[in-house]
Amino acid sequence: MSIDKSLKSKSALARHRNVLNRAERVLKLQEDGKWDEEASSPFGMPKVGHRKPSVGKKSSKKKKDEEAETATEDAK
Repeated sequence: MSIDKSLKSKSALARHRNVLNRAERVLKLQEDGKWDEEASSPFGMPKVGHRKPSVGKKSSKKKKDEEAETATEDAK
């Protein structure tokens, strides 16, 4: 039996959005240094690329190292 959509946790419902709202676009432009508070207008703002960050996979060596560390911590 599956779980209803309304009962899922909030983090599971959060998705990547391709469209940013105006406040998010202004913040992104400020980070890039392309927004001047006095000279810029919220109308006719340039497009802002919003890409989903790719999550890299852990290598098996790192995974083994982490398992070894947890095993030594458990032994203490």
